[in-house]
Amino acid sequence: MAGCCVSAEEKENQRINEEIEKQLRRDKKDSRRELKLLLLVTRLAKLWDNAHTHANSVLEVEVDQVEELEPSLVVAIRSLWDDAGIQECYDRRREFQLSDSTKYYLTELDRISQPSYIPDLQDILRVRVPTTGIIEYPFDMENAIFRMVDVGGQRSERRKWIHCFENVTSIIFLVALSEYDQVLAECDNENRMEESKALFKTIITYPWFQRSSVILFLNKTDILQEKIMLDQIDATAAQEFILKMYQEQNPDKGKTMYPHFTCATDTENIRFVFVAVKDTILRHNLKEFNLV
Repeated sequence: MAGCCVSAEEKENQRINEEIEKQLRRDKKDSRRELKLLLLVTRLAKLWDNAHTHANSVLEVEVDQVEELEPSLVVAIRSLWDDAGIQECYDRRREFQLSDSTKYYLTELDRISQPSYIPDLQDILRVRVPTTGIIEYPFDMENAIFRMVDVGGQRSERRKWIHCFENVTSIIFLVALSEYDQVLAECDNENRMEESKALFKTIITYPWFQRSSVILFLNKTDILQEKIMLDQIDATAAQEFILKMYQEQNPDKGKTMYPHFTCATDTENIRFVFVAVKDTILRHNLKEFNLV
């Protein structure tokens, strides 16, 4: 009899409650297969953000704010870039702050300056935009949910908040191989790679990441090869030398490290991350059962 007296409002509340319970069960199930990755030193994230595909990036352009390059300006820019003195300055770019994408965009000037120009994937990936704060990139791969947390743009007082990411599955650290002879923009007597090495050692020795593996991306192999040709040094030997320097920063020989030489436009990077994470989980399971 009591069931017959249930009001429409109570039925609706019951329905909403059941929906919430179902969602909570789904969320709990998803959380069991969610793998959290901590991305330190950003730039690769653009390749992995499913919400910002090439098509989406083009569609998001605010057409009314797009400015076309005046033909006279294009001629002036091209003339400057072709100048021998400017080329000599470019060869000495390590002595001042210059974007690694400078040559790419200036070489592509004729295409970019066309009225019908639409950015392609390479154009988008080579844009250098500083990140600030903490950004999450969720994506699915082979029945697993990855949640990549990009803290590359959040450098101040790191010790106060980094413990919040305790025991993430893996830490992804990005090294710019081409910065071996460059200095920091904010400190012209500190080498960029030395600062990167110090940060790397600090991060991997934090007690909160004892169980986390390290995925080490040694990025900008293409730019390193271009720069190092001027010094007549073997690029492969240079890459291996830099890798060894970073490996030596790891005092815990039991911590698994996955090094990978790459360039930021390499779309296979995400596959390497997936394989490394799978191996990390397997190693943890073997340790729990004393099989290693």
